[in-house]
Amino acid sequence: MANQVTSIDSPSAKMSWSKIGIYIVLFSGVVIAIGPFLWMVSASFMTTSEVNLTRLIPENILWENYETALRRANFLNIEMLTDPITGNLQNITISGYLWNSVRITFISVTGSLLVCIPAAYAFARMNFIGRNFIFGLFIATMMIPGIVMLIPHLLTVIWLGRLSESLFGPAGAWFNNWPSLTIPFFASVFNIFLLRQFFIQIPDDLWDAARIDGSGHLRFLVSIVLPLSKAPIMTIVTLGFIGSWNALMWPMLVTINNDWRPIAVGLANFVTADTPGELNLQMAASVITVIPILILYFVAQKQFTEGISQTGIRG
Repeated sequence: MANQVTSIDSPSAKMSWSKIGIYIVLFSGVVIAIGPFLWMVSASFMTTSEVNLTRLIPENILWENYETALRRANFLNIEMLTDPITGNLQNITISGYLWNSVRITFISVTGSLLVCIPAAYAFARMNFIGRNFIFGLFIATMMIPGIVMLIPHLLTVIWLGRLSESLFGPAGAWFNNWPSLTIPFFASVFNIFLLRQFFIQIPDDLWDAARIDGSGHLRFLVSIVLPLSKAPIMTIVTLGFIGSWNALMWPMLVTINNDWRPIAVGLANFVTADTPGELNLQMAASVITVIPILILYFVAQKQFTEGISQTGIRG
């Protein structure tokens, strides 16, 4: 049988070259996306001279860079008070930008869940006058750039803070306190929209069966809707965590000292003022800032992708 020679103009050859081109583009995109992050991790273990010489891999791994960055950036301070006579531990005081971010993120994510889940359920499963009109106005606010609403939000926080202080005293302060950093982000339009798109897909047969058993909206939400909604809930938890953890501009506006400023503000101060020429310590501090987000994403990756895909099936 005569040998068959495949021409470069044949369909199979064109298909192979097209696949090679796609692989090259994808590989280039991966390198562009992950390359700076890998260099940041590598530089965090280098000496200052190695970073200035633009080396890619450190000669010796310097783990002490992380300890130095954690201490000098004031990310985390733990003070233990012991009894001078018995030596027993009496009190533990935790402070620093990292601890502030943990508290702010926990309050923001928890508050967002408590507000967005009932609101999304009302828009998806409850019939009331003007529901579609109100939801349309609500969604329309997503078209307004966030920077445009920055000053109105600031003035609102100041006014609510003065009202709260007049009612509850200094304990009710909003400005330079956790309420100004968390409460304005409880009612997230995107989170409500995402959850509403999923809740509306739940079959009406489940609601009819629940009604026969004597369930109301609250029991139906808690017993049936929420167990079926783990993926979209994990999605808004992930997005809320990332948004709160990376917040920089808003905390700078509503705080005047470091008592409640998050880790993003601490990193900015550390990079610009504390270590202007020590890039290795700056990279170590940056890695410390990114680690919690990476851990959360890898833990919730499956639910995150499922939540995004499932909520786009029906409108």
